[in-house]
This record gives sequence, C-alpha cells and structure tokens, in this order.
Amino acid sequence: MLFSHVLTGVVNYKELGTAAPVAVAVDKTPYAWLKVLVKFGILCGYTSVILVMLLGQSRVFFSMSRDGLVPGVFSQIHPKYCTPWRSNLLFMVFVAPLGGFLPLKIVGHMTSIGTLFAFVIVCAAVLVMRRTHPSTPRPFRTPLVPLVPILGILWNFAMMYSLGPENWIRLIVWLLIGQAIYFGYSRYHSHLQGSPANRT
Repeated sequence: MLFSHVLTGVVNYKELGTAAPVAVAVDKTPYAWLKVLVKFGILCGYTSVILVMLLGQSRVFFSMSRDGLVPGVFSQIHPKYCTPWRSNLLFMVFVAPLGGFLPLKIVGHMTSIGTLFAFVIVCAAVLVMRRTHPSTPRPFRTPLVPLVPILGILWNFAMMYSLGPENWIRLIVWLLIGQAIYFGYSRYHSHLQGSPANRT
C-alpha cells in the first residue's frame, strides 16, 4: 500500500495502467538522485518478496514431506540452523533460472494467478471443513460464514480473470503437473492414506 502511495505521488494513477508501471514511475522521476533511490527501493522490495515466498514454499514442502506427499529430502533439517536447508537449495536451483531468463511480466502474472488460486482453495476449504468436520478444533474461526468465503472466492476469481487466457493456460498446465505428482507419488506415500483409520 505504501509503495502504491509513492507511485501515485510520482505519477498520475491513469499512467500506471501499463505492463510496466514501475518503469513509468522511474522515467517520470524528475531528479537523477531520486531515480537511483527509487530503483534501490524497488530492488529491495522485489528481493524481500522473493525471499519470503521461497522461505514460505520450503516450509510448505517441509510439511508435505513430513506427511509423505513429497520425498523426504524436503523435510531434512540442518543440524545447526534447524531449517529445511536441502529444500531451500533445491528451490533456489529450480527458481533461479526461471527468474533470470523469463520476462518479468510472465513471472509476475504466474506468481499472481497461483497465489490467487491458492486463496480460492483456502476459502473453499473453509466451507467444506465447516460442513464435513464441524467439531475439529480451530485456533481461530472465520466470521460470517458462508458470506466471507464466498466473497473471497468471487473476488479472487475476478482478479484471476483479469490476468488473461495465457496465464490460465499456464495455471492449468501446472495443475496437471501437480495432479500427476499426486496420483503418481503422493497418494501412495501419504502417511494419512496409510493410517489404520483410512484403510477401510
């Protein structure tokens, strides 16, 4: 929000509806020294977002690995730092070429549509869990169910729709890859699937 506030202070908001609003803002900055600061701020912002997303992704795979859904290498903990270090290294090797060679617009849209779809799934999961597991202990409860989850689903789908058909195709391809991994590996190695309660 603060970054958007700065951009609209530098450039009229009508000029930011382009494929590269940050580049427009930098070009419109009247002082050379201020352009350097704006670029530095942008790099810091991108770096922090990438770092947080990669660290979060490694923790997601850590939990999935402990459940048997992905190989055990993703849940191996560093003896000194107590972090899933192998998972971090694998994601670095996989993500670095994509971030380095794909156009920034494509990377940004792929990240956005994937994140928004994850939010859709979370909102839908709230509805499903309220009906199928109403007595499960919860650290917090979503208010105004089903209104809030339904609005969340509709709002996120609306933002996904604005990203265009190319990104929907990429999303579907990634979903198919994920389904292939699940039905080819995760389903047979899941600890929950193999528990006595789920064998009947």
